[in-house]
Amino acid sequence: MWVGELYLELHRGTLTSQHATKALHRWAEQALIEAELWAATATVQLGAEYPHDELDRLWQTVLLHEFHDILPGTSIAWVHREAVEVLSGVLSDAEKLSSEARKALAGEGERELVFTPTSVGGGRALGAAVRDARSGAEGATLTESPDGYILSNGLISVTISAEGLITSAVDLASGRETIPAGKPANLFQLHQDFPNMWDAWDIDRFYRNRVEDLTAVTSIEASVIDGVATVVVERAFSESHLTQTIVLAPGSRTVLLRNDIDWHETEKLLKLAFPLDLFARETLAETQFGFQRRVTHVNTSWEAAKFETSMHRFVLAQEDDGFGVALVNDSIYGYDTTRDADGDDVTTTVRLSLLRAPRFPDPDTDHGHHQIEVGLVIGADAEIATAEGIRLNALPHVVRGAAEVEPLVSVTGKGIVVSSVKLADDRSGDVIVRVYESLGRRTTGALTVGFEHTGIREVSLIEDELDPPRTGGELSLKPFEVRTLRIARA
Repeated sequence: MWVGELYLELHRGTLTSQHATKALHRWAEQALIEAELWAATATVQLGAEYPHDELDRLWQTVLLHEFHDILPGTSIAWVHREAVEVLSGVLSDAEKLSSEARKALAGEGERELVFTPTSVGGGRALGAAVRDARSGAEGATLTESPDGYILSNGLISVTISAEGLITSAVDLASGRETIPAGKPANLFQLHQDFPNMWDAWDIDRFYRNRVEDLTAVTSIEASVIDGVATVVVERAFSESHLTQTIVLAPGSRTVLLRNDIDWHETEKLLKLAFPLDLFARETLAETQFGFQRRVTHVNTSWEAAKFETSMHRFVLAQEDDGFGVALVNDSIYGYDTTRDADGDDVTTTVRLSLLRAPRFPDPDTDHGHHQIEVGLVIGADAEIATAEGIRLNALPHVVRGAAEVEPLVSVTGKGIVVSSVKLADDRSGDVIVRVYESLGRRTTGALTVGFEHTGIREVSLIEDELDPPRTGGELSLKPFEVRTLRIARA
């Protein structure tokens, strides 16, 4: 039996090639999860018709386009043009289903309701809509200095240099500085990218031999509006241009980095680097329903070979005492980590792979406009990283309506996440809820149902009955365990 990660020492470029295709897959998947949630809520609470056929059609379209070589980004140009067009249509159709369901749930009225499609933080309810109200968190401030700007919101303080780089990021509760002196973060780096074979498939180790730090600034502007501090940085480089909006909101320990990139490079690789003042023995990179641990050292050839690795919504670098920094994202999958020593000081650098520009099989790979959102989470552990990654990918929607909407389900239990709520595929009207343990440890909790029902039982991932049968309600989960629960409506 093999124990550990099955790492392919080849085709590392498939984590990044054809960003537009990858981003639309991420967004379409999330949009369909939300469409299922709001449609199920409208069906149970209002008696609305559940769009089984339309959801099946959209899911099948997404899954078809996850076929090799579309999702890896290694098809010829017309395949990706078609994939982007089709997936954009899926995204639009899924968002329309969600919008119609939310409007029906909100009813006619002028109250601002916030529909939240996540089960992290707060009451751990998935699918609640509550009256919009200010949280009472301290508003962010922005102070201009000779060297740039200082953003603070009572939780973290972040210094932005005149070059738009993050030179300091302090967790105010502990006083911990997370950026090493003289090594700014939020640094765009441009590499030559000439793999020996298989342009769109591979990234070879020697790409690191040539790098250009993109520190030149075309313009930089700062403002505070409604307690949100913002710094907008424009850069021009090579044949491309980018605008980055740095945002610090009230009550958040996440610095948002919204990147609008007009990319016209050839055989280049764009990285976003974050040197961290952390002695991190490993990184935790999210996978589906959990995360993968990877050491930061290169003691063996196997470890050295992992110079480009995969992530989903977050990667976390953490010291032994539990203090860490996470990077969350809305559309990227590749990253690299290095451990650096300067005398007695050991630091960890995490770099996110944003865009590539291989010539084969598509000579115009990703030429054009991209929006990539990244969050730097100061003072994070696995639970915070998981929550922030989910939040960045599942944004709330504000709808005007008459009354607040109660969630169909809520959960208790540390580390338990509700990943989806939908109606059963057999069209019986039963509600399907999928939960998983997100922190890699045993946990217990409970599922609370907000509608009349006759029982909860566990089923398989494809909703088949288990033998012997298992009842639901009370949850006892092993590390990273996934459970699918079927709730029979009364």
